[in-house]
Amino acid sequence: MKSAYDLDHMELYIPQLLKDLLPNELLGQCHGYHFDKGDYLFHQGKKPEFMFFVVSGEAVLTRASSHGEPIILQRCKNGFVSEASLLTDVYHCDAIATQSGQAITLPIHSLIDALKDSKFSLKWVQLLSKEIMRLRTQSERLGLKDIRSKLIHLIETEGKQGILMLQSDYKSMASEIGVTHEALYRAITTLEKEGLLEKRPDSLKLLKK
Repeated sequence: MKSAYDLDHMELYIPQLLKDLLPNELLGQCHGYHFDKGDYLFHQGKKPEFMFFVVSGEAVLTRASSHGEPIILQRCKNGFVSEASLLTDVYHCDAIATQSGQAITLPIHSLIDALKDSKFSLKWVQLLSKEIMRLRTQSERLGLKDIRSKLIHLIETEGKQGILMLQSDYKSMASEIGVTHEALYRAITTLEKEGLLEKRPDSLKLLKK
C-alpha cells in the first residue's frame, strides 16, 4: 500500500467549489492524489500534514469503539474529509477509502496562514456551517427507530425530488443509516411491494400513492 502522501503526477482537476473557495495562492499548492479501496488517507494518532478534498470515490472517518468495533463518524463522497484536523496536534480517527477515487491535498500550514485573510475565513466558516447542517440531518436520521423511516429520510434529504442516485453499494448505504445490509434489502423489498418505492439500477425513487 502506498503512503498517503505519495502524491500522484496526474492531470489535476480542481472542482468549481474549490476554485470559488480557495485563494489563488492555495490553488497553486493543490496536488492530485489517487487512492484505492482500502487505502488509508491518514491514520489516527499521526500529525496532520494535509487537508484532503475527495473529488471522486468515497472515504469514511472511522474509530474503534470500546469493544473494538469500527464506528463510522463521517462518510465523504465529494468534499473535505479532515476539517476537524485543522487545529489539532494529531488525527483523532482513521480515514479509509471505501471506493477507489481521486482526492486533492492541500498543506495544512498553508491553509492556516490563508485563514488570516478575513474574506477567505468567512468563506471557510460558511463551508463548515453547511457541513454542520449536513451532520445534524445525519444525526436526525440515525435517531429514527425503524429502518423504513431511515431509508425514506435518506432519500428525501440526500436525493432530489424524491430520487436518490446511488453513488455506492447497498452495504455502504446500510452502514450510513446504521443498519445491516440484510435489513436494508428487506426494507427496500417491503416498500416496493407496498408501491412506495421504485428500485432502479442507479437510483431509488419514492412513489406517491
